[in-house]
Amino acid sequence: MIEAREKKLIKNYNSWVAKCLGDTTPEDIEELVDENIMGYGTTTDERIIGINEFKRLLNDAILQREHLQNFNYKFTPIFRKYLSEDTIAIIVDEIELKYVSEGNKVCLDIRISSVFHFKEDNWKVINWHGSVGVETDEGDTWHADEWKRENERLQQKVNEQTAELRQSLEHLKATQAQLIHSEKMASLGELTAGIAHEIQNPLNFVNNFSEVSNELVDEMNEELDKGDIEEAKAISKDIKQNLEKITHHGKRADGIVKGMLQHSRTGTGEKESTNINKLTDEYFRLAYHGLRAKDKSFNATLETNFDETIGKIDVVPQDIGRVILNLFTNAFYAVDEKKSISELKDYKPTVAVTTEKSKNKVVITVRDNGNGIPKKALDKIFQPFFTTKPTGQGTGLGLSMSYDIIKAHKGELTVNTEKGKFTEFKISLPIAD
Repeated sequence: MIEAREKKLIKNYNSWVAKCLGDTTPEDIEELVDENIMGYGTTTDERIIGINEFKRLLNDAILQREHLQNFNYKFTPIFRKYLSEDTIAIIVDEIELKYVSEGNKVCLDIRISSVFHFKEDNWKVINWHGSVGVETDEGDTWHADEWKRENERLQQKVNEQTAELRQSLEHLKATQAQLIHSEKMASLGELTAGIAHEIQNPLNFVNNFSEVSNELVDEMNEELDKGDIEEAKAISKDIKQNLEKITHHGKRADGIVKGMLQHSRTGTGEKESTNINKLTDEYFRLAYHGLRAKDKSFNATLETNFDETIGKIDVVPQDIGRVILNLFTNAFYAVDEKKSISELKDYKPTVAVTTEKSKNKVVITVRDNGNGIPKKALDKIFQPFFTTKPTGQGTGLGLSMSYDIIKAHKGELTVNTEKGKFTEFKISLPIAD
């Protein structure tokens, strides 16, 4: 090896050891240590990957030195070897440490193994390992008894930690189930007001036609008493038409109630042949009227554009309904929030939904002209418990659950947004598995 290069190696090595032992400050450590340094110290937590972790280790060593007195050390060379045309150096030394700690004299032998790499006219440490001797039983040359005891201790610790983890996992599962149930109930709450509005219409029809039919029955009886059979038959036809209308609107109310029960049902359910346009339109109106029932001042323009060629596809209707409802609720929240803080006098809150058949999939798009989603939040919106809403106004599970539901349908849920202008969610569902 060139003498100048070897002198630089020894100089850097001595500086390196001094810093490792907390004998000097960690300044200019980049001149001695490679940025990707790896190594192990003399304790289990001294595992170093990268120069930043090594700096932390040096700072810890300096803090420890502050409590030690009469600290000194000396080297005993053990091994030296150069490889790869003298660009790699392996140095192993025994270092005898002596110091006084809390009035006690301590003598400790440490073995430090260091690997240096010569690059760009400088030697830097790329790998190192520090170790200390351990006391063992007499005759236990290979530390077998000691390692057996240590393994037993570690196994016991692992068993304890495993038991704790299992308990934590069960608690987590229970908490998760409660949160999911809470989110379902929250979305059901969003539906309730809308359902009340929707169900009122068919009930009004049922009541009106029932009252009219009751009057017609009295008229028919009068005509029968008069013996006017023809007029009685004409009235009976009117009654029959009213009964048909009562049946129609009764079934409509029944369908709304069944939809509510499906939405609150636990489990994933089974796929059914479903009219996506009808399902989407129904939840669109339910979401809007639900918010209107809570806030009479809320208004928004609703735009729909349904592709009538879609027909029916196989989905779990209550699950897809839950996803659509969540997207609509978020969209209405976004436009209402923008309206409350917007200085634009001509701002018109608008939420639009479109469906489209594209090759072998159906795409449902929900778009609002709210403030959009901040860029820093965009990568997190599908993560559990992440929400952009104020505390108490969102669980952070709506979009996460929606994402999982769409994935379970082998579909995709994506988002596109522009700050201050719009947010657009797209649901892509396969027409056939």
